[in-house]
Amino acid sequence: MRIIFIIILLNSSIFSQVKFDEFFYEKTLRMDYFHTGNNKEDKYSFDELIEEPFWGGSKKNLIDIFNYGKYKFEVYEMNGKLIYSRTYATLFNEWQTTKEADQTTKSFSETVVFPYPKKPVRVEFYSRNKENELIKKFEYKIDPNNYFIKTERSRKYNSFEVVKSGKSSVKVDIVIIPDGYTVDEMDKFKEDCNRFAGYLFGSSPFKENKDKFNIWGIEATSEDSGPDIPAEDVWNNTVVNSTFYTFDLERYLMTRANKDLRTLASYAPYDQIYILVNSQKYGGGSIYNHYSVCVSDNINSEFVFVHEFGHGFVSLGDEYYTSDVAYNDFYSTEVEPLDPNLTTLIDFDSKWKDMVEEGIPIPTPDTEEYADKVGAFEGGGYVTEGVYRPFTDCTMNSITIDNFCPVCKRAIQQMIDFYTE
Repeated sequence: MRIIFIIILLNSSIFSQVKFDEFFYEKTLRMDYFHTGNNKEDKYSFDELIEEPFWGGSKKNLIDIFNYGKYKFEVYEMNGKLIYSRTYATLFNEWQTTKEADQTTKSFSETVVFPYPKKPVRVEFYSRNKENELIKKFEYKIDPNNYFIKTERSRKYNSFEVVKSGKSSVKVDIVIIPDGYTVDEMDKFKEDCNRFAGYLFGSSPFKENKDKFNIWGIEATSEDSGPDIPAEDVWNNTVVNSTFYTFDLERYLMTRANKDLRTLASYAPYDQIYILVNSQKYGGGSIYNHYSVCVSDNINSEFVFVHEFGHGFVSLGDEYYTSDVAYNDFYSTEVEPLDPNLTTLIDFDSKWKDMVEEGIPIPTPDTEEYADKVGAFEGGGYVTEGVYRPFTDCTMNSITIDNFCPVCKRAIQQMIDFYTE
């Protein structure tokens, strides 16, 4: 009994939260930095600090309780007290697994945001090694009264409500950024925002939690209609420069215009950024706590929108293993994946073992007998062997709508609760 008490006490101290008003103002401090490296190493360098007018995140759960994402940052007061943390991933860490990263070094612009501190703080940055252990790589000290913290707003963008359920501090706030919508297409963008909100709330468990979400749109027009398509020599002038063929994969639609994207997002309170690209071509992409992307007018846009939000909001991994991807050895079979819906069975206790019924074999045969059972089915994370998914099928596996498996639903619900308590 004493051992159990000590474990509970340790866990509560690890995840004990801090009082928002004691440490923060209700606005955002944005830190832009550069992430540079190749397939073997990475390093950080400071860019700039920017004050933004809204804080869209939780005012209660300031310390991250999840162990997702390739990276983590922590904010400490100068006395050593941890007052904020988040885990996340970026386009840079995906690029590190490509063939190009074997041959050259690149720099990517990245951003972290946190509530504006009342006192000087130290921000620490961590990257994971091959064993998924967090290794400190960089730190930066910030005086919140430093007059070099930018407050200028170079251009004014209007925001509008798509779905409004209540105060941002107790809701999940999504900001939708238009890309490739011209002045004449802004009414279409607003209509698309309403349509895509309906797509999100058409899938469980989002439909049961609609009252826990706010969705905002930003009126930002592009000079040209539609995104870049390099293989077709299509180069359009758009506000966040979304591009098909990211990492030379046709359907992978992403952007490297991080600073432009973050500036646009700052015109509304947000927890998640979603780029809606004005195109009929199939494509999209998403990275945990970074941003998500979907096309507006493809026959499979509803699936893409919800599937990609599973990545961006909850760090759900892809459960498919038959489609082409741009990555090499994205998941090591020597360590447990960070994503909540994939396992190598190295530490199955940390995943969904508690949801497996007694008598279900692990690994689980992919047969009709177990078609509606939670188990560990081989094949997932882009490989046929060594990585296991929790269900025979799921929205993270196939082009299906309202089809998240029980494990993914639980992970989504846990994240919703984290943001809305």
